[in-house]
Amino acid sequence: MKTLNIIFGIALLFVITNANAVEGLISVKSPLSAKATMNKFEQLAKSKGLTIFARIDHAAGAKKVNKELNPTEVLTFGNPKGGTPLMQCAQTIGIDLPLKALVWEDAQSQVWLSYNDPAYIAERHNAENCPAAKKISKVLNTLATTTVKQ
Repeated sequence: MKTLNIIFGIALLFVITNANAVEGLISVKSPLSAKATMNKFEQLAKSKGLTIFARIDHAAGAKKVNKELNPTEVLTFGNPKGGTPLMQCAQTIGIDLPLKALVWEDAQSQVWLSYNDPAYIAERHNAENCPAAKKISKVLNTLATTTVKQ
């Protein structure tokens, strides 16, 4: 009975923890500062041949209207070699491209690197069997995990 209670407690904790997750969003903890995390992600993306379209500093924008926001930056990036095959599976995926990475610091000063799961994007557009989504998922996973390694 004690073992069953422990298993139930762990399962409940798993459900509660994941209930707060945003569907389709992958977030990984970074040991680096927000700025260093985004700088590293951007450099790695460039080294993989990805085009950087924009880097947006939301915290700087907040300051312009006399508001405070923890460090929050978005990087838009992509490559026609990956995006075109994705849109060939479902042209409406174009609304979700270029891809984006979000680096943000939470209230406990933990830095996170977040991005939309390409498999979720494909599913959203009824293209869940799109091979391009799996390839892009692998690239993003590699970029994210390499970024947060010290």
